[in-house]
This record gives sequence, structure tokens and C-alpha cells, in this order.
Amino acid sequence: MSNTIETIKEQISSNDILLYMKGNPRAPQCGFSSQAVQALMSCGERFAFVNILDNPDIRAELPKFANWPTFPQLWVKGELVGGCDIIVEMAANGELQTLIKEAVGSSSEE
Repeated sequence: MSNTIETIKEQISSNDILLYMKGNPRAPQCGFSSQAVQALMSCGERFAFVNILDNPDIRAELPKFANWPTFPQLWVKGELVGGCDIIVEMAANGELQTLIKEAVGSSSEE
């Protein structure tokens, strides 16, 4: 297995809320990443991110690992939630806030 896959697994397992995106939360580099960041920030919890533009190996390997072709990708508690459309839809109907609060709450209880 490649070191890149090991890195991805480590990032996913060590961060309860992780967004693979283009750019960073203060300066997203694409509209989809921007929408995903805004939806996540509206939940009021901290989240980790990986700028795939700075990590071409991850950008190449993650879609194969996740079986999800596009970015951004939101991972919560080791599970792929989805991309921009799913994140925005979940934020609109309240599911994202619930998911994020549960992820944060469960990690503080451990």
C-alpha cells in the first residue's frame, strides 16, 4: 500500500471532522469548497482540513480510496459524508449540525 493511502487513513482516523478541499477555510480555491466551508462553519465547531492543491498525491489517491470522484470531501468520524451538494443539503435541513455536534460530543466523552 502506498504511503499516500497511509497518510489519508491517518488523517481520517485522527480527525473527527475533516474536509478535503481546494484551498483553505479562509481562502477556498473553488466555489464548491467555499460552499462546503460555509456550511461547516455555520455548525460552530472546529474542523480539520487538507488543501489538496498543496498535496497532489492525496488529490490523486483520495478519490480512489474514497470511491468518490470529486472535491470537497467531508469525513466525519472516519465515514465519508459526501461532497458539496450533500453538505449544503444537509446544512439546509439541519442534518449537518446534528452530525457535527454528535461527532464533537462523542469525542469529548471518550
